[in-house]
Amino acid sequence: MRLACRPGCAACCTAPSISSPIPGMPQGKPAGVPCVQLDDQLRCKIFGQPERPAVCRQLQASLDMCGPSDDQGAFARIYLTRLEDLTRPDGPH
Repeated sequence: MRLACRPGCAACCTAPSISSPIPGMPQGKPAGVPCVQLDDQLRCKIFGQPERPAVCRQLQASLDMCGPSDDQGAFARIYLTRLEDLTRPDGPH
């Protein structure tokens, strides 16, 4: 089930690493670091723009990832952090 992004969450813009360039972050970003493209309301300033990384465009909010209720991204941060750990090139830690 796909969901709309929840206000004040930004888990998908913070928890995962992004290896491709992002405007303002030419080397991408490490896991756990907020993207510089987040505004004060934790919304992506380049959402829908061609310079937005493909990995960001492909990641879609879902009940599995975001959880059943609006918890300001706590469930999604745990989910995405675990996914990040499981997909590390050097294996899970």
